[in-house]
Amino acid sequence: MIKNKPLLVAFRLVLGGLFIYAGVVKVLDPLDFAQNIRNYRLVGQSLSFVVAVILPWLEILAGVALAAGIWKRASALIISGLLVFFILLTLITIARGLDIECGCFGALSRRSGFGVILEDLGMLFMGLCLLFAPGRRD
Repeated sequence: MIKNKPLLVAFRLVLGGLFIYAGVVKVLDPLDFAQNIRNYRLVGQSLSFVVAVILPWLEILAGVALAAGIWKRASALIISGLLVFFILLTLITIARGLDIECGCFGALSRRSGFGVILEDLGMLFMGLCLLFAPGRRD
């Protein structure tokens, strides 16, 4: 468990900022994000549009809350949960042999693969450090 407060603040700002950015680029082009979701071949077209509208706003709200220090544990929990889901989704994609864009950061997205998993694991580490950080419970 990390107790270094400046490091935890840096984790909050970096992780919150990444999720704000990821959400904003998806909100700006929901049809492209819906197609990225559809490329995973796990949900149909209708559900991909619903997810493409809801998920980016969840990322933005959780990112803003985390970066602002509001509901730190709740936002760290939401972000950590999303990251676990993204890691599992990428593993399933690799196992199924799909060669698709991850859709993580809009135009900056890259192919789903082990590099994406490593990045997500790094972010998950930060999220879990924030979730289990000592201090007040909020």
